[in-house]
Amino acid sequence: MLDASRPKNTAAAAVPATLYIIAAPSGAGKTSLVKAVVDATPGLMVSVSHTTRPMRPGEQQGVHYHFVDQPTFQNMIAAGVFLEHAKVFDNYYGTSISAVQDTLRHGVDVILEIDWQGARQVKSQLPECIGIFILPPSRATLDQRLRVRGQDGEDVIARRMRDAVNEMSHYADFDYLVVNDDFDTARKDLQAIIRARRLGIKAQTVRLHALLEQLLK
Repeated sequence: MLDASRPKNTAAAAVPATLYIIAAPSGAGKTSLVKAVVDATPGLMVSVSHTTRPMRPGEQQGVHYHFVDQPTFQNMIAAGVFLEHAKVFDNYYGTSISAVQDTLRHGVDVILEIDWQGARQVKSQLPECIGIFILPPSRATLDQRLRVRGQDGEDVIARRMRDAVNEMSHYADFDYLVVNDDFDTARKDLQAIIRARRLGIKAQTVRLHALLEQLLK
């Protein structure tokens, strides 16, 4: 028989879900990597943040972000809506507590694409979350990636590089480091972290309840 200390009736329980924080300096390829991993991984989604920045061409309300004005965002802060919020490049970004918790309760893993400031806020409230930091292979590569966009002038690129160095200096706040040199390798590294987490004892005890009952009776 199963040991009395083992969880009972776990067959009906939801498989424990994980909250992942993925951060990176601008230009490191975080967004593309996350999209590729989510597209290839069932039961994984990206949290849709609120932001005060203007909507860009091709973006959709509620799909890429929840776009709000600054007074609305400030009211949401006062109401305690956000798990984390930060000001980045003169705009505010925030993650809804209720949206994240509801998704996790349904057994779906959640990714937050946030910076190191937001990561610290989340870690302080949910220390069990997993932090992953994505690095570029070199400063030269990072500078080149920022320029390839063709969207910013020299002053903006210089500021983004300074901010990138500051962002990277907080790498030790995270649990894993992934270098995005070769895209496919970096994608597989991210998937390996998620796969390993799902093979952990808590998740597997629920997922394999019937097998454990059969093996240990």
